[in-house]
Amino acid sequence: MGGGDGGSPWSDALLAARLLAADPHGLGGAVVRAGPGPVRDRWLDRLREALGPDRPWRRMPPGIGDERLLGGIDLAATLSAGRPVAQAGLLAEAEGGVIVVPMAERLEPGTAARLAAALDTGRAGPDGAPARFGLILLDEGEGDEAVPAALADRLAFRLDLRGLRASDADGTEPSPTAGAAEADAVALLCTIADAFGIASPRAPILALRAARMLAEGAEPSDSAAVAAARLVLAPRAERLPQPAEAPPPPPEEAERSSPPPDEGDRQDPAPPDDVVLDAVRAAIPPGLLEALMTGGPRRSQSKAGRGGREEAVARTGRPVGSRPGDPRRHRLDLLATLRAAAPWQRLRRGEGDDASRLHIRRDDLRIRKLRRRVETTTVFCVDASGSAALERLAEAKGAVEALLAEAYVRRDRVALVAFRGRGADLVLPPTRSLTRAKRGLAGLPGGGGTPLASGLDAALAVALGVRRGGGQPVVVVLTDGRANVARDGEGGRARAGEEALSAARAIRLAGLPALVVDTGARGGGASAVAEAMAARYLALPRIDGGMIGAAVKAMR
Repeated sequence: MGGGDGGSPWSDALLAARLLAADPHGLGGAVVRAGPGPVRDRWLDRLREALGPDRPWRRMPPGIGDERLLGGIDLAATLSAGRPVAQAGLLAEAEGGVIVVPMAERLEPGTAARLAAALDTGRAGPDGAPARFGLILLDEGEGDEAVPAALADRLAFRLDLRGLRASDADGTEPSPTAGAAEADAVALLCTIADAFGIASPRAPILALRAARMLAEGAEPSDSAAVAAARLVLAPRAERLPQPAEAPPPPPEEAERSSPPPDEGDRQDPAPPDDVVLDAVRAAIPPGLLEALMTGGPRRSQSKAGRGGREEAVARTGRPVGSRPGDPRRHRLDLLATLRAAAPWQRLRRGEGDDASRLHIRRDDLRIRKLRRRVETTTVFCVDASGSAALERLAEAKGAVEALLAEAYVRRDRVALVAFRGRGADLVLPPTRSLTRAKRGLAGLPGGGGTPLASGLDAALAVALGVRRGGGQPVVVVLTDGRANVARDGEGGRARAGEEALSAARAIRLAGLPALVVDTGARGGGASAVAEAMAARYLALPRIDGGMIGAAVKAMR
């Protein structure tokens, strides 16, 4: 199994499949970023073919419960036998094989933690059954959706097949390339990881395992180490290698500055040369390379679905397990109740009792744990006063419309409060209707004084109403911070400023996430309001709707 030269993305994906089939648990698995289609299916077929018919291939259903995942009581067999009959979980069933996880970007945090623990220990379930398997996370996320980072860190490979067509999936693996060991593979892989800003120690360890597999048990050659770095380290890159700070000194100067022999012969490993770095750099996915070159942040977090967040509730939502409880107040989980009672039936039966009769006690009762999605409502509080009102309102319109374009998918809402003259008005109650939003924004006048306190009070009232309805409000304030109208409509900068800070502190005490966008020509005028509100502050006089929308989405 040779390293080979750098091949196409498909040939590298095939090489990763062959390595993974040889040691699924040792390499952890792979994150496959691709939507459903022939390319992804063909790669899975090649992996399953390389794995062989004798090793398990399991597909994990979405929303799997702990009992099916880790193992528990076989209810039907237990009721039939009158004694506890154990049932193996999915993780134990996959011993020596592979588990495929569709829509892995939507994994529940608890399920991801159990998978990570099984990968670390090789065991699962209450009895510690062997569970050494490889994990294939199918990532179908859009935008910043991604699989749980802690779980992906334990998997050797990250394959991006999104740009491939069906005709591209006809290539073969890179041809083996022989080579003698020339450098310490451990030092080489560690310095490559450091050069690309990879902080996790698991990454070079997984790369070393892959390099040793490519070398077929021998000491890995440079070509095997570079191939492993291309497959394992390149997709994890957080930065591009920095150029050397200074050229090496002349030989005679280096000789004069070298330490005497008795100070020790240990030296730091030399950094990889440009050829090695270029080989790894070429394997960085194009989108990631572009982000790294522009210095953009690369931080992905998994989310519980495509919109908003989720929270446990009592009576509505989707089931996420069961717990002991009172079925008069919550929904009875009949199957979980029977599972809890089944092991004790033989002990509970008295002489002459009908064997078909079930003995259910209060401690056996289980209720459903339900989780529902919490809708996010962004409350815009817009300064519509003064000569720059038209520009600020245009920015608000762009941000509202940009967020509403996503509301149909995310099921989120927006509201708009505008303050000018002597008070504030609720221009747009919480809605996800784009037509209604445009109609409300089109008729919004501008000009007059700046009653900032009244605007913040109105935004707080809307946000608290959203929270009482079970939603999650986010407050976004667009202002230059120069209040000059008090709550009673009278002028005076000193009094108006104090009342504005008091209204901002009320938003902070309510625990509302907030963003203050300073639209002043020079910026800085709204910083005190943001500080009193404990809000994120953006001094962006020339902000546009897209920038506001991106900042709001980062707060969710």
